[in-house]
Amino acid sequence: MPNDYQLLIKHLLKAPVARASRRQIVYRGALRFTYPDFVARVHRLAGSLTALGAKPGMRVAIAEWDSHRYLEAYFAVPMLGCVLMMVNIRLSPAQIAYTLDHSDAEILLINKDFLPVCRTMRGRLPKLRHVIVLTDDAAPEEDDQGETYAGDYETLLAAAAPACDFPDFDENTIATIFYTTGTTGAPKGVCFSHRQLVLHTLTLLSTLAMSGCSVSHEDVYMPLTPLFHVHGWGFPYAATLMGMQQVYAGRFEPSLVLQLIAAERVTFSHCVPTVLQRLLAAPEADNVDFSAWRVIVGGAAMPAALCRTALARAIDVRSGYGMSESCPIMTVGQITSDMLADDPGPARDVEIRCAAGQPGALIELALADDDMNFLPHDGRSVGEVVARGPCLAAFYVKDEAASAALWRGGWMHTGDLGRIDEFGLLHVLDRSKDVIKTGGEWISSLALEDVILGDSRVSECAVIAIYDYMWGERPAAIVVRKPDASLTEDDVKSLIRARVELGELSRYAIPDHVFFAETLEKTSVGKLDKKKLRVIYGAAGQV
Repeated sequence: MPNDYQLLIKHLLKAPVARASRRQIVYRGALRFTYPDFVARVHRLAGSLTALGAKPGMRVAIAEWDSHRYLEAYFAVPMLGCVLMMVNIRLSPAQIAYTLDHSDAEILLINKDFLPVCRTMRGRLPKLRHVIVLTDDAAPEEDDQGETYAGDYETLLAAAAPACDFPDFDENTIATIFYTTGTTGAPKGVCFSHRQLVLHTLTLLSTLAMSGCSVSHEDVYMPLTPLFHVHGWGFPYAATLMGMQQVYAGRFEPSLVLQLIAAERVTFSHCVPTVLQRLLAAPEADNVDFSAWRVIVGGAAMPAALCRTALARAIDVRSGYGMSESCPIMTVGQITSDMLADDPGPARDVEIRCAAGQPGALIELALADDDMNFLPHDGRSVGEVVARGPCLAAFYVKDEAASAALWRGGWMHTGDLGRIDEFGLLHVLDRSKDVIKTGGEWISSLALEDVILGDSRVSECAVIAIYDYMWGERPAAIVVRKPDASLTEDDVKSLIRARVELGELSRYAIPDHVFFAETLEKTSVGKLDKKKLRVIYGAAGQV
């Protein structure tokens, strides 16, 4: 009888071992593990968890910086048949406690840095049985952790056997769970099966090849998005399958990241726009050669000004698009000769790189109106972006109503407004909740932000809708000036007015209000938190 081969995460480890990859897993430039070392540590972690009573279906949570330990948990926990719950360490203590309790986590692997937060919420976690402490240096004393303290990570691994018998099971078994960082309501649990994660790994690699941004065993990979955020966008699984050199920076520090890019000769990364902005603005960036570095920017729209800055530093930068519920990558930017045939200039190149990209392997994208009527892909029609594919989340944990809304009409709803052009290139125009509807005409906040960010005096910018008695809503801009820059409200309005006079923007797009701030409110994964910004600045519309 032929083998009923199941798509399980453990099979992703077979290729680098069979090919005897000599690459390493590097942590902060200080620790280095060969692939055989890494695999042995995965087995030891699994043995340690089994000794603590881990059984198939049990939720094992991790609260950690980007590290080799996190990568080990990516494999060891689901390979046991357990479910890896990735804690968003940037949520509030109350939200962290909610997600841990809601996920039914019984074992928690937690970095020493987060123990003070853990102590404050211990009483709200009645299901938690064991705490394992992760640390780069000395572990805490046992009596500091109470009865749930199971020991420190390295001690437990050292005591475990370097071989574990990982079982076969149904590929539809849940492998991971994490919680959305939406700005409304309680975080929602999103889960993925072994089958979905293996397929996402394979389709991600295929999508990169289709986009002309393919990766290979020879690449050096360093994630710049937190590993708690949608499996690090799925790239750690792909990098491990390929047997790449992998570099993990721990807690994000621009100077250390830049040092690692140079010393380890990093060739491939992914991040949100604010991270790339911080890196390129750091003084140490002036001494780094970025010419071999390819970066996928996602999580938020990439401003054209940032794209131009990165290209000027010889960085091959392009956009990717997805969401927590899509595992997450659905599109990656592709620059083809067809797209440049009518306009080969640099402005067109930047426009393509800043667009969300073309659909990845096995992904269907469409545009739909409120009644689920599909709209043409003519580059002009605007609708909600909806998707279908084998890696998309089927439901929210313990939330039937939200699950039904997510899949209304048999397509997954992204909540993004966009258009798709003749090349199949997706242009995301705005979140449906962030689009500004003024006097019956809609204005994209992203388009206004892009114009304002194009001024050299601007460091950051957010455009929000504020209430207006006559027009319903009007745009307001919140701007962070660069140090010592001179920029007035009239200057900002003039930037928009110039685009209006060129016919690129509606005359209604000139903001009624311009506010200047030291910083902008952001979500836990570095996106602009427009809900908070509307609360802070929305009162201006009541005047």
